[in-house]
Amino acid sequence: MPETKVVLTEKELPAQWYNLQADLPFPLPPVIHPGTMRPIGPDDLAPIFPMQLIAQEVSRERWIEIPEAVRDIYRLWRPTPLYRAHRLERALQTPARIYYKWEGVSPAGSHKPNTAVAQAYCSAREGVKRITTETGAGQWGSALALACRQFGLECKVYMVKISFEHKPYRKLLMEAWGANVVPSPSPDTAAGRAILAADPASPGSLGIAISEAVEDAVSRPDTRYALGSVLNHVLMHQTVIGLETKRQFEVLGEYPDVLVGCVGGGSSFAGFTFPFVQDKLSGKAPHLRIVAVEPTACPSLTKGRYLYDFGDTAGTTPLMKMYTLGHSFVPAPIHAGGLRYHGMAPLVCVLYDHGIVEAVAVPQKPVFEAALQFAQSEGILPAPEPSHAIRVVMEEAVRCRERGERKTIAFVLCGHGHFDLASYERYMTGQLEDYELPQSAIDEALSLVPKVEPRV
Repeated sequence: MPETKVVLTEKELPAQWYNLQADLPFPLPPVIHPGTMRPIGPDDLAPIFPMQLIAQEVSRERWIEIPEAVRDIYRLWRPTPLYRAHRLERALQTPARIYYKWEGVSPAGSHKPNTAVAQAYCSAREGVKRITTETGAGQWGSALALACRQFGLECKVYMVKISFEHKPYRKLLMEAWGANVVPSPSPDTAAGRAILAADPASPGSLGIAISEAVEDAVSRPDTRYALGSVLNHVLMHQTVIGLETKRQFEVLGEYPDVLVGCVGGGSSFAGFTFPFVQDKLSGKAPHLRIVAVEPTACPSLTKGRYLYDFGDTAGTTPLMKMYTLGHSFVPAPIHAGGLRYHGMAPLVCVLYDHGIVEAVAVPQKPVFEAALQFAQSEGILPAPEPSHAIRVVMEEAVRCRERGERKTIAFVLCGHGHFDLASYERYMTGQLEDYELPQSAIDEALSLVPKVEPRV
């Protein structure tokens, strides 16, 4: 029997993050100040982020050193294992080889601490006492609560209300690590109060929660904001996933033919794939396919438009060029809370725009069907978010069976589903419904996107 699990030693933990910006053969569109319509500078971001993170955001250096204090905390769970899904292969009767990078072994149960620890470290070094953030499914909020505790920082989390109600134990986990968690929209901020006045029953959205967290951060000099996805430095911190995976495939003497990851803001997908994108850009892996999977209820890549838009609902953030459904868009309350974002990481968007990565959208009932088959085959109950990737991996594997192709397919299993059992119950009792975002809702939200003509 071939290897089931490849585990690296602590000495093989990456010492540097990989920065894709160094190898892009085309420029990344600038981030625009909504007031001046000119590219933003470090001073514009200083009230929101620590300067070290701002420097990472714009860096064109290929390798950024991981501070030893960050690596020391990483060692609590990293390097993470790469598994071969032998039992799933047998269940699908496929000649394909299926591998998954298992990020659910972190204390928070997902990939999110990879950047939460780095952001908390940079904040603490610059004298920050308190961090605010948003969270959808609760994975990011849990990770930041954990990281803030490691560095003695206060943590305020604005949790999307529908997830706050669906996932009470995520809230309790954050509180166990000392965070203050409130449902968003909340009465704690002007942005939240405005939303509640217009719609007291609002289920919330990541865009709304970001508005609240940013407003909170800029209102206090001792506070900075932390984002769990989308921005360049966040995606770079996550590349420890892909760097380890490349090394694990070297141990196996293999190289993947297809890489698959779920996308909401893009951090786990980017962290897993960007070190392989480097090979694709350099010509070392010209036939590698890289597939991003999103929900049909929030299809920013597959149905959104590549425009400048705000990252939040209130329109307080800088304008980023991304595939967007419109910053006013409020997604349906699907159970993959971490994928309910109106936009996408600019780095992922520019790769998609140039045809370097692919994207597909899938409905949630087939996603849960795939998740249960994976759990019954491999023993791990996955979170709804990476289950989108599992669905597409299974479809790829079935195609291999039908065509007699022995491809190597790999995906990032970025979190467990232990806090998602209520969602699984709804699926297993027939209460879960598919939802496909109608074009009319997309058109309405996109009509409110600002018309941006950047000034040089």
